[in-house]
Amino acid sequence: MKTCQLDQNRAPLHRALEDYRSRRVVPFDVPGHKQGRGTPELTAFLGKPCLSVDVNSMKPLDNLAHPTSVICEAEALAADAFGADAAFFMIGGTTSGVQAMIMSVCKAGDAIILPRNVHRSAINALIVTGIRPIYVDPGTHARLGISLGMAADDVVRAIRENPDAKAVFVNNPTYYGICPDLRAIVEAAHEAGMAALIDEAHGTHFYFGENLPVTAMEVGADMSAVSMHKTGGSLTQSSLLLMKRGRIDPSYVRTIINLTQTTSASYLLMSSIDIARKALATKGRETFETVCELAEYGRREINDIGGFYAFSREIVNGRDVCDFDITKLSVHTLGIGRAGVEVYDLLRDDYEIQIEFGDMGNLLAIVSVGDTRANIERLVSALSEIKRLHSREGLDLLDHEYIPPVVRLSPQEAFYAPRTSVPIRSALGRVTAEFVMCYPPGIPILAPGELVTQDALDYILYAKEKGSLVMGPQDMNIDYLNVVE
Repeated sequence: MKTCQLDQNRAPLHRALEDYRSRRVVPFDVPGHKQGRGTPELTAFLGKPCLSVDVNSMKPLDNLAHPTSVICEAEALAADAFGADAAFFMIGGTTSGVQAMIMSVCKAGDAIILPRNVHRSAINALIVTGIRPIYVDPGTHARLGISLGMAADDVVRAIRENPDAKAVFVNNPTYYGICPDLRAIVEAAHEAGMAALIDEAHGTHFYFGENLPVTAMEVGADMSAVSMHKTGGSLTQSSLLLMKRGRIDPSYVRTIINLTQTTSASYLLMSSIDIARKALATKGRETFETVCELAEYGRREINDIGGFYAFSREIVNGRDVCDFDITKLSVHTLGIGRAGVEVYDLLRDDYEIQIEFGDMGNLLAIVSVGDTRANIERLVSALSEIKRLHSREGLDLLDHEYIPPVVRLSPQEAFYAPRTSVPIRSALGRVTAEFVMCYPPGIPILAPGELVTQDALDYILYAKEKGSLVMGPQDMNIDYLNVVE
């Protein structure tokens, strides 16, 4: 590809698809719907403009597995916009980005240092590859019951005790908006000769807003996976893998990505990344200034209701909470005698408001590029009415979200070990061979290889009773659990 000027007003893949559509090409390739003509009901639902560019790789449109033209340019623009040396379009979500990061620096038998409150995608990578986890327990907030970040001194201790580890994996931020001392952790990893890998699934906007937490690329992390679709405005399942040159060869990372990423990459997803990146790079600062103002307004109004606690930077303690993402409208609900998941259900069923998730004591409303003041006011009004109509006192509510794990086997050993299915209440004291988690956020309550403790069992049964989407086990009713024989 010829060297091009990195003009952030350009969206080369989007432009190429527009050119393709204008040429009225007769398709004798896949997909079989032939620009929507073969599926009239689907075309009526999604629209002819959408189906007309749901196409296959071809020379004018480049190929994601080996980009040399418009996708290559679009990825270069993404890298420039995010302050990275290289960027890769990921159309398997940040799940695929997380797994590519881990697989790029670790092999079977290697060790990786990571917080236990990781998304299941990271532990899935360990199951597939046979990489050994060195878990660092995050802090737990005494009032909120939520898991926090890894403290830098805990990471340093883990590095010192496991000098053979190949990488340190970090959440920035957590689902609730908690950020660790990212700079110190990255520096500690690099001083020990380890790669620093950052899950920034919920931190796309950090790169474009002001007065927001520090980013992985800013502190020199080796790689970062960002969910463009979560807060960046692209289509669901579209993400970016960012990297700095030096420790890891970008061409090798591309090879790793191609081990698991589809060879039939969606041009709808890729073009949405291209278009969203352009908007972020050219208007991101002003956009996220508005987003922050909306979130702070919502936080003040919710706290004025009473009973609810919309927390923010006041929980920063300099150790396991070193910054907070103020765009996350994280709300503690136990003050009105209701679990977060109960308020979640009430908002959806009675007020037609869909928030991101509710757990045992908290709920999370994502405020981002498409929100308005009217939407915030509607949420605040609904929460005020829920307090008036549904508050309870003196109830026995579970007050914590994070369950410290008791690891007995590696995830791979447990997952592939001989197993037996037992009633879930009879699993107490056994080693689980499968995941159990609430989704969202997809952080395992139990992961393969961990002991089923009373705390974990109580949490699972309580979450199920309260209506959380509990998933992971082979038994989809969560009445039985596979344990290691």
